[in-house]
Amino acid sequence: MRDVWALARPYWFSEERWPARGLLLLIVLLNLGLVFLEVLFNDWNRRFYNALQDYDQAAFLPLLLRFTVIALALIIGAVYRLYLRQMLQMRWRRWMTDRYVERWLHGRVYYRLQLEGDSTDNPDQRIAEDLRDFTESTLILSIGLMDSVVTLASFATILWGLSGTITIPIGGFEIPIPGYMLWAAVIYCGVGTWLTHLIGRPLIGLNFNQQRVEADFRFSLVRFRENVDSVALYGGEAREKRAFTERFSAILANWWAIMRRTKRLTSFTVSFGQLAVVFPLIVASPRYFARQIELGQLTQTAGAFNQVQSALSWFIDAYSSIAQWKATVDRLTSFTAAMTRTEASTAEGPSIRVTLAPAGRDIAVRDLDLGLPGERLLLRGANLTLHAGESVLLSGPSGSGKSTLFRAIAGIWPYGAGTVERPEAARLLFLPQKPYLPIDSLREVLTYPAPTNGMSDTVIAEALQACELPQLVDRLGEHRHWAQELSPGEQQRIAFARALLVKPDWLFLDEASSALDESLETRLYQMLPQRLPGTTVVSIGHRPSLRAFHRRQVEIRFADGRWGLHDVLQDAAQ
Repeated sequence: MRDVWALARPYWFSEERWPARGLLLLIVLLNLGLVFLEVLFNDWNRRFYNALQDYDQAAFLPLLLRFTVIALALIIGAVYRLYLRQMLQMRWRRWMTDRYVERWLHGRVYYRLQLEGDSTDNPDQRIAEDLRDFTESTLILSIGLMDSVVTLASFATILWGLSGTITIPIGGFEIPIPGYMLWAAVIYCGVGTWLTHLIGRPLIGLNFNQQRVEADFRFSLVRFRENVDSVALYGGEAREKRAFTERFSAILANWWAIMRRTKRLTSFTVSFGQLAVVFPLIVASPRYFARQIELGQLTQTAGAFNQVQSALSWFIDAYSSIAQWKATVDRLTSFTAAMTRTEASTAEGPSIRVTLAPAGRDIAVRDLDLGLPGERLLLRGANLTLHAGESVLLSGPSGSGKSTLFRAIAGIWPYGAGTVERPEAARLLFLPQKPYLPIDSLREVLTYPAPTNGMSDTVIAEALQACELPQLVDRLGEHRHWAQELSPGEQQRIAFARALLVKPDWLFLDEASSALDESLETRLYQMLPQRLPGTTVVSIGHRPSLRAFHRRQVEIRFADGRWGLHDVLQDAAQ
């Protein structure tokens, strides 16, 4: 419950607290009204069956009319209680989703969590599904518990008054037990609650694991869908099917465990519920057959007993839901804790410091130790100065840290030590080997991450033409999954067009033309200084042809027992 309160409290004390509390108050009032109607119905039950027993036809029709009014009020109250609860649930979910997405994106927490491995699996599911399940289950269970408490308080008094006193002879003594029906309900439900928890407790861990394996399976399907071209070229269908089968087998194995445990729990709870139908009649029947109470009072006593028993059995009836709720709370709590740890480490300051030089024009890397997760170093004590206006080619063996050096310059790489100094007002744009194309209109894709405000279609079309994508000029308004529709070469040309639109001061190309043929790559590199005369270009690449477009070459080379940065002499580009 501490975890639940830690997750729920921010909303109920947020800027939306008064509308939320107002909705909750309306729901509570409706609940109280419904319980009051149940009390009226319980009293109607006594009057109606007494009228039947007494053959009182004159009272029959007025009692039917009374029933109609009570039933209509119950229907209206139940409908609006559900409607208002769903309204409150969606408002709460929207607020929590906004906050979790904001925390996940702020300070690149999402990036750090990904680098740290599987400490928090499937954050997308925790935001999309666990938040939905948490808000829904919390409202349903808490309102249900409150309803049970109010029902218990209302009907316990009625049941106490209806029960009378029963005398039990023990060892020659007669012991009177007032309100014995109420005590019978308490003992009956107490034993049932204990047995329910004993049988159903393993469901908490099983439900937690079920959410994880379901998310893993769904993620593998999504990843396959986004890489269908590569799988088809490899002919990897059999391997993918084995992977899908393995992940689905984990779902089946855990689901069978849930089924077996649920079967045991359901067997008990259904038996408990069925016995509760006749249990109050059995317990109250001695007074009826002794003619101490009438039929109407017997049915009223049984009805009050069932209401008390139902209220006391809330834990039994809701146990499966509580187990799923507990699993959801655990997943959200661990996700929140992981983000908090990442935020704390970010607040302590990055190991690789990025400083801004107000009057500077160059980018300087000083005493840089570049590491990987797991404390393995790629570069040690590296120093590099990139001068504004010069074009630089960064080369070296695969895995030597070229792309990681770009990430350090961008200020997103957390592993290592040293300093990166950048011009304060400079605009930097990094184009990775595989561009990110959001599922959006082509217009939004081309200007990502900036909005299209103030950028005309004519300017965007010119950028496409310059990057030799004339076939896309008439498709700017189309919403597509462009990463699946365009070839790798077209995607890289989209990235070049993006650079023409952004017009950065520094353009970092991380093998951004690797999917292009050399002639097209040549034309694009020749275009850059013409279209972006004020942009400094820094490239990572392996092709010897790239040397012609850069005035300077820096190579990552192993020397003196370590990897380091070394300048390679090269003639000025023509």
